[in-house]
Amino acid sequence: MKILQPDGWTKPRGYSNGIAARGTVVSIAGQIGWNAQCVFESDDFAVQARQALANIVAVLVEAGGRPEHLVRMTWYVLDKREYVDAYPAIGAAYRELIGKHFPAMTAVQVVALIEDRAKLEIEATAVVPD
Repeated sequence: MKILQPDGWTKPRGYSNGIAARGTVVSIAGQIGWNAQCVFESDDFAVQARQALANIVAVLVEAGGRPEHLVRMTWYVLDKREYVDAYPAIGAAYRELIGKHFPAMTAVQVVALIEDRAKLEIEATAVVPD
């Protein structure tokens, strides 16, 4: 895996501009903040973010992968302000579950998610080395 950082660009904080990788591509459907039984344990944004990240890791493990194999994540959030205000707690959960690996990421605010209690949804792509 190679982090793509063009010369002269300011290094991004918390994500990579791009990643090149070879291996088995693992596409992980959007994960929300409910547990394995599809039950929300909290309506707190950071708690739901932690659970969504844990769900991504669980799916990735099923493919024989690890968090450092993630190459892309897209975060869909209902409330930009709630997301920004939760940065410290999200960062702590991210470091606990993903570590210091930062895939290419996009975050967008959306009008609604399919599950009414979901505050965010994260989809991910990983490349598990051959």
